[in-house]
Amino acid sequence: MNDDVLRQAPLFSGLDDDAAAALESSMTPSTLRRGEVLFNEGDDGDKLYVVTDGKIKLGRTSPDGRENLLAILGPGQMFGELSFFDPGPRSATATAVTDVDLRSLGHEALSPVLNAHPDVAHALLNQLAGRLRRTNEVVGDLVFSDVPGRVAKALLDLAGRFGRRADDGIHVNHDLTQEELAQLVGASRETVNKALADFASRSWLRLEPRSVIILDLERLQKRSR
Repeated sequence: MNDDVLRQAPLFSGLDDDAAAALESSMTPSTLRRGEVLFNEGDDGDKLYVVTDGKIKLGRTSPDGRENLLAILGPGQMFGELSFFDPGPRSATATAVTDVDLRSLGHEALSPVLNAHPDVAHALLNQLAGRLRRTNEVVGDLVFSDVPGRVAKALLDLAGRFGRRADDGIHVNHDLTQEELAQLVGASRETVNKALADFASRSWLRLEPRSVIILDLERLQKRSR
């Protein structure tokens, strides 16, 4: 496991090497197989997690069984920290999109770190504030943006975190099924597939299994606005 990836998480913000090493030693490693559930919406929450390899999705299920994806997280990203500030049931279900390596930290291990290093608490609060801003943005997109615009925006976000530049474009291995991509943008699979097919016909991107190759970044950016 790459220590540099783990220390990208806001949890390590402001810590010197000794403090970071001590915190890292308090964390518990775990592994999930693709499709395995880490915790369910409504479960008691007493740990935060950092993804060190792979991807995990956070989602909610409506009373009628429809699913909505809140986020796709990759290496260096953190989740579950809300339980430290607002103890209660989990607000989402966490499921492995790929095989995933994680590190977890319980309340009892984090509390002395927060007391000794206020910068860590500030970093966690900044992360929560950022999540709230993203939630507000998603709500605005659902009201003001059409499905193709939301698809373009989602692809650009995935490209920014998981993309790899190559001679033929930006390779984005998002590892999502078309149904999961539709859940991420809050639309039906048929409508999302239509948008993707339209982008492909315009040579803005090329579709691959669980991935896309962005061929015209500028056009996709304009469509996302």
